[in-house]
Parts: sequence; structure tokens; C-alpha cells
Amino acid sequence: MLFIVIMLVGIGLVMLYSAGYATAASKKAMEYDPNYFVKNQSIYAVIGFIGLYVASRFDYHLYAKLNPLIAAGTLVLMYLTPFIGTSVKGARRWLFGFQPSEIAKFAIIVFFATMMCKMGKKRMKTFRWGFLFYLGCLGVLLGSLVLQKHLSAIMIISITCGIMMFVGGTRFVYLVTLVGIGVTGAVAYILKNSYAMARIKVWLDPFSDFRGAGWQASQSWMAISSGGLWGMGLGQGRQKHLFLPEPANDFIFAVVCEELGFVGAMLVLLVFAFFIIRGYVIAIKAADKFGTLIATGVTTHIALQIIMNICVVSGLMPVTGISLPFFSYGGTSLVVLLCEVGVLLNISRFKAVLP
Repeated sequence: MLFIVIMLVGIGLVMLYSAGYATAASKKAMEYDPNYFVKNQSIYAVIGFIGLYVASRFDYHLYAKLNPLIAAGTLVLMYLTPFIGTSVKGARRWLFGFQPSEIAKFAIIVFFATMMCKMGKKRMKTFRWGFLFYLGCLGVLLGSLVLQKHLSAIMIISITCGIMMFVGGTRFVYLVTLVGIGVTGAVAYILKNSYAMARIKVWLDPFSDFRGAGWQASQSWMAISSGGLWGMGLGQGRQKHLFLPEPANDFIFAVVCEELGFVGAMLVLLVFAFFIIRGYVIAIKAADKFGTLIATGVTTHIALQIIMNICVVSGLMPVTGISLPFFSYGGTSLVVLLCEVGVLLNISRFKAVLP
């Protein structure tokens, strides 16, 4: 796991430099410094690896004792963000220079894992405690994300919690019913909302509004198609030169495809696949249920971010703000991700010392 993560962060820094230098060199806010993104991300990577080491040495069982403090502190930060946070493109997701939603992903995992272990199998099978209780707790957190207009985080946290509930013992029929209601509601909303229908049309054919809502997706498709089998060569991509929006953030994988081609992109996906597999192996072999649930939650939310980001970039999902773990620029995300990997390593260590 550690070797895979070092490899991902290393490749991510190289691709971030390539993807971001044109944007950084063109903006006064970044001091016209082409190295702006990679220099900052390198600092965050060092901090993150320090956090990884500390987390790998911190007994993960202590998170259960710290759960009330973690949950309360996270909720305070999450509900402060929509009111006093920094507004970026019409959404308030930043507070004092970091994104509380990244911390919230781990906090809700710890909360669910702690409560599931306390309740036991019998109560987890009941509708009241095994389903409604967790649904209500999840709703409290999602309310803050709705205020922040953070759709991608809502999707990732909801699916992660659903999978944790299934692993924790919630009856499958309850979860299937909830998914059915959610899908039906989403379809009904789209059919009755002209704005939503327009977004779906642009998603299916971004070139139908090439210079408007479809610009970002269109440029991403052009970057991917330009890469061909072997790519244009590292640093030789063209769409990142102020054509493709957010090449150093949400759409960095399009730059990977353009410069490294199909072969290079598949190798990157293979490393991601190894990461996900190792995460679930750690979950399966954890020393106790609490470790299994924590490892399942952490691996699932990272896997969802990887899958959803690639789906957005390739046009399999509508455009929404989802970063690519270990690649996209962002200090909060990278530091928290590396700390979560440290938690996985600590869970694996406890398994290793058991008879």
C-alpha cells in the first residue's frame, strides 16, 4: 500500500507540473509562476506523508473514543462554511483556507463505524436503529453540504455510508428501497425541470453547446482523443494551454490521456486498481469489525472519487466538481488522503501482530 501511494503521488506531481504550468504562468494570482502548482503541492505532499506516518503509528481504536469530539467539531466547521466561508464560483466550500468537507468524509466514516460496533448485529437488523438512525445522522451532515452546493461530496458520502451500512449489518431490502426511491425522485426531478433537462442534453452531446455549457466537456474529449494509443508525449499536450478549464484540478486525467495516450492512462488506472484492491484486502483481514468498517469506508470513498472523476472526464457522467485523488491540485485533499492511508496502514499493522 505504501509503495503504491508513493508511486501515485510521484506520478501525480509530474503530471500536475505538466498540466498546470500554462495556467499558472498566465495568472497574476499565481504570480505568473509556471511552477506554482507543483511547488505548493510538493509542500502539501511532505506534510501529508508526515501525517501518514503519524496516523500509521496512532492506534485506530482510539478514534472510537474520540468520535464525539471528531463528530461535533466537524459539524461546527461544516455549518460555519456556508455562512462565513470563502465563495468560489457561487459555492462556499472553503473555510480558513481549507475544505471541511474533506475532513467530513473521514469523520462520518469514524462515526458510523463506532456506532455500528456499539449497536451489534441484532440492533443493526432493525428498521429503527439499523436504518432510520443512520439515515437521520447522514441527513444532518448532508444538510451542510446542500448549503455549500457540494453535489459531488453529497454523492460520495451517501454511497460510502450506504456501503458501510450494508457491511455493518443493515438489511439489504432497506438499502435497495432507499436507492429505488432516490433514483425515482431524481428521474422525476429531471423530467419536470427544464434546466436539468438542458444539462442532460449537454452531457450527452457537449458539442451541441460548444461555446457554452459544453465547453469543458468538449475540450476534455478533444484532449483524450488527441492522445491516441501512445500519447503526444509528456509536456506536449495542447488543450491545457488555456483551452481545457481546470487542467490541474478536476480535469487532470484528460491531460494524462492526451500526453501519455491510452497505454499510459491504462497504466495509471492499473495503479489505482492495485490501491483499491489492497484497501479492501486490509478491510477483509482487519483484526476486528471496527477496523473492517473504517478500512471499508476509507477505501470506498477514495475509490468512488477515482471512478467518478474518470467518468466525468470521459463523458460517462455530467460535469461536476470531483478531484482525482493524489493527482489533482489541492492541499486539504492530498493531506487528508495521505492521513487516511496512514490509518489503513495502522489497521493492517494490527492484523499483522495478531496470532
